[in-house]
Amino acid sequence: MNRIFPALALILGLSFFSACDQNRVFEDFQGMPAIRWTVEDTVTFETDWEAEGHTAFVAVRYNTDYDYHNLYVRYFLEDTVSQAVEEKLVNLQLFDSKTGKPLGDGFGSTYTLYDTLPIEQNGQKISFVQYMRQKELKGIEAVGFKITRN
Repeated sequence: MNRIFPALALILGLSFFSACDQNRVFEDFQGMPAIRWTVEDTVTFETDWEAEGHTAFVAVRYNTDYDYHNLYVRYFLEDTVSQAVEEKLVNLQLFDSKTGKPLGDGFGSTYTLYDTLPIEQNGQKISFVQYMRQKELKGIEAVGFKITRN
């Protein structure tokens, strides 16, 4: 009986975690060198997906060294023949503007925020650039892209 309970708890725990990821189609992060996002850095992800029936997210892993409460990011979406099909500027709120508390999930001084992208076209390649009019943004650790089924 003593061996059955830990084994059962392990099986239930694994099934719980695998159930949480069933809707995820793609997720990846790219780390920033020296924990800074410079104006020259373009973060690119390649994956096939259809906009219909899916939701796309941008993710930002940041720390409390980031100097602003928001982050402007421009994304560029390309199709399978590298033609630009969509380009938009999104405003990500990383810190509460009144309290200064970090938004998103995290611990210590590092947080990760996911925000929905308003993608309307099918794509294969998406690129992100920071659009804050600063040469470099300290405190940005990584940028990610995630696609889930609706």
